[in-house]
Amino acid sequence: MYVMTTADAPLPTAAPAPVWARRAAHAVALCAVPSGLWRIAMASGVYVGYSDQVLRDVFDIPGWGIAYVVGLSVLAELAALFPLLLVSDRWRPLRPGALAALAWTASGVLVLVALWQLVVAFTVESQTYMSSGTAQTVWGIAFAPLFAIPALMTAVTWSYAKRHRARGQA
Repeated sequence: MYVMTTADAPLPTAAPAPVWARRAAHAVALCAVPSGLWRIAMASGVYVGYSDQVLRDVFDIPGWGIAYVVGLSVLAELAALFPLLLVSDRWRPLRPGALAALAWTASGVLVLVALWQLVVAFTVESQTYMSSGTAQTVWGIAFAPLFAIPALMTAVTWSYAKRHRARGQA
């Protein structure tokens, strides 16, 4: 006769992520797309507001700057997919506590990066490279969604931590 002990008992599963958290996680991934497309356009030689001399001297395009800009776009999009782990019911690469700690750390870093980017965006040097007001407007539209990422990531992280804290108490 088989008797189930606490060592054999299945771990309680966390409640599924709420719909709003799933939508927020997907929105994070979508927020990174416009700036990535803008960078790829810049690397491809499409005029984005920088003169050929600025592209050559500051960004090293053509040259290694192309690999850097495209690599940055790919890395940013991969990082923007991280919140999908927090709402996934299928794949758990880390223990819930470790993943929650990593997510809270990522949220904090994103808030600091967003604040730093605001400082950089409004410095005189970064504004003098663009050649026209239209180019600056397009740049602003492409990069504006990035500022929603810290709030969305924090909301998804909070939801994840709340669900897994409740699982631990059950």
